[in-house]
Amino acid sequence: MIPLFIISNRGYSGKNFIAIGILSKLIELGYNVGYMKPISKTAVKEGKEVFDADAIFIKKSFSLAEPLNIISPFAMSYETQIVQLRDKVKNANKKILDAFYFMKDKDFIVISGPADIFEGSILNIDALSLIKEMQAYVIFVEQWKGVTSMDALYGIQRLVGNRYLGGVFNKVPSNILPYVKDSVKPFMEKKGIKIFGVFPKDKFLESVTIRHIIEALNGGILCGEDKLDELINNFMIGAMDVDNALRYFSRVHDKVVITGANRTDIQLAAIETSTKCIILTGGLYTNEFVLERAQEKGVAIIAVQDDTFTAVDKIETILSRTRIREKGKLEKAKELFNQEFDFKRLIKCFK
Repeated sequence: MIPLFIISNRGYSGKNFIAIGILSKLIELGYNVGYMKPISKTAVKEGKEVFDADAIFIKKSFSLAEPLNIISPFAMSYETQIVQLRDKVKNANKKILDAFYFMKDKDFIVISGPADIFEGSILNIDALSLIKEMQAYVIFVEQWKGVTSMDALYGIQRLVGNRYLGGVFNKVPSNILPYVKDSVKPFMEKKGIKIFGVFPKDKFLESVTIRHIIEALNGGILCGEDKLDELINNFMIGAMDVDNALRYFSRVHDKVVITGANRTDIQLAAIETSTKCIILTGGLYTNEFVLERAQEKGVAIIAVQDDTFTAVDKIETILSRTRIREKGKLEKAKELFNQEFDFKRLIKCFK
């Protein structure tokens, strides 16, 4: 059994993306592979219990045989956090390790770590503790944040030691991708850090559904209920005069436009361009003519209580938190992984 533990030092760096890619390739090559998400903070109800949302998605996507309580052994639900503050959470470490050893006959176990390496420390279920107890090999995923990203990939070796295989740079902006590939990667290799891949920011993978936007903004749908699973990766603010609006909105396709509910002129201009969704701020609705025109053009309209700038801030946060478990993203993730990840080099680490 070879455990591969995928870690990072911040949330939404792309651990699940790398885990899915490795899992997919190992299965493709005929290995007997297990997967687990030891700790979850995105727990959802499945039957009478709660499990990690990503673990549920991956189990279904890859038809994994193991039950969910093995794949997602410990969910940090709201109730669990309350019990934790009373110091009454017991045997979390044992629960995770029992699930891990349940898969001891696998060739590989791909383990997707928590948001950062210290999450779960109080319960002795942080990534560093589990890596040591599982005797796992480590791949570090670093979302590109400039030169400090080199420090992260280099520094983790001091904490993990010889179980550290190497890492990847993820979500690298396209304008500096050549610099990271041609200068940063060779520099890190000279420092003894294997770089298995350098991944560009991908608009499709970073897109979110209209449904997700509604949930995050606590909004109400006024029209376009059949468009809730449409993906959005651009947004524009409608605060200009109407004479410039059409030219401004025509620059960006498949977008969401955020504007005040009283700006029916801006709403109509947005509808006439490549717009998937309009968010009306201020807690007010628009008129029937706008709704009818939006319905004709297939544009969803959402009303939210927030002011425009609060809504913008929330959407920026949403778009920075990539979710793989949305329509079409799994195949795109596999495609990008196959293009950029040096899988042969990874396998050679075990021969």
